[in-house]
Amino acid sequence: MTEQSALRVGAGAVAITTATVLPVFLLGALSVQVGAELGFDPAALGLVVSAYFGVSALVSLPVGKLVEKLGSRATSRIALVGAAVAMLLTAGFARSFAAVVAIVLLGAWTNVMGQLSTNLTLARAMPAGRLGLSFGVKQACVPLATLLAGLAVPTVGLTVGWRWAYVIAAGLALAGLAAAPRGAGPEERSADRTADRATAALAVIGAAAGLGAASSTGLSIFLVASAVDQGVAPGLAGLVLTLGSVVAVVVRMLHGWLADRRRGGHVAVVAGSLLLGAAGVVLLAVPGSVALVVGTILGFGLGWSWPGLLQFAVVRLNPAAPAAATAIVQVGVYAGGCLGPVGFGLLATGSSFATAWVVAAVAMLLAGGGVLVGRGMLLRHRAAAPRADRRTEVPATTR
Repeated sequence: MTEQSALRVGAGAVAITTATVLPVFLLGALSVQVGAELGFDPAALGLVVSAYFGVSALVSLPVGKLVEKLGSRATSRIALVGAAVAMLLTAGFARSFAAVVAIVLLGAWTNVMGQLSTNLTLARAMPAGRLGLSFGVKQACVPLATLLAGLAVPTVGLTVGWRWAYVIAAGLALAGLAAAPRGAGPEERSADRTADRATAALAVIGAAAGLGAASSTGLSIFLVASAVDQGVAPGLAGLVLTLGSVVAVVVRMLHGWLADRRRGGHVAVVAGSLLLGAAGVVLLAVPGSVALVVGTILGFGLGWSWPGLLQFAVVRLNPAAPAAATAIVQVGVYAGGCLGPVGFGLLATGSSFATAWVVAAVAMLLAGGGVLVGRGMLLRHRAAAPRADRRTEVPATTR
């Protein structure tokens, strides 16, 4: 692959991932304007977002199989068009809260398909020496989409109206069709349909990742409210959240860059990030600006920096069916995104933010331990696999 081709594949993955995750982040960023017109409050918004990730968890496995069947060339474009249609429907037909809920939940599959189709594209088309970095950059698009959604508030939502923000975002999604890479067609899928994907080990890792995701969602959703509750000025709390987002972008890409220069141990690095990130999360329960800043840097920089690295490791483990394999892990991640905000909010309301942060830190510790258990299962699976089957797996150092 030439330098230009690799750049185009990476840019296409960025465009697809960003565009297909925009609908839900736009709803969050524009919730004040949308809620004022349609009559719903932040609590209702939280339930919608949780339901969105719940639906994503339910459709992850079937969508993963569909991506493997149709290939990433078709499914990446289907995801872009689907996201654009969902945003246009929101702009034109969201006249009540019920309509918003229906459109958001019916469009949840577009984000799942966008994620899994880009995983397949990167696995098939990106040079091995840049695969880790490409996954890091792709996952850095999640905070990038948050940034774009935030910019839509003052530039569009408060000037010409929130509906136009959705129209413009839909145009950006359709423009992504031009950047979408050629990808893999169905004829390029592996003929090996019986390859063992170590499904049990992936399920354990996915469940652990769900715990980590449930803990980490509190960082972006409740960090400002928690800091203000401790007496930190709202402006400073907002700046700290911005700092955390920047750290998340940088460290996700750094994880990928380092993965390309490491012989292996990627799953172990994910576990270490979760275990060390728990120390940052528990610091958020401690009053004071210093603990807030240090906890945010560690929480975002370690506790929520691992998704791209985990997807990279799973793809390296399952070269025959990367989309289907990553879909198994994504079920846990989406389930964590569904249950995390609700659980954290109930703890913070019923007890205190400090209690919620401590519980989140414990969940992150358990997540790190669960990833280590899954890694051990992967190593035992490889040791028990017949020698002839190992040609479809990566070396043990990839674990």
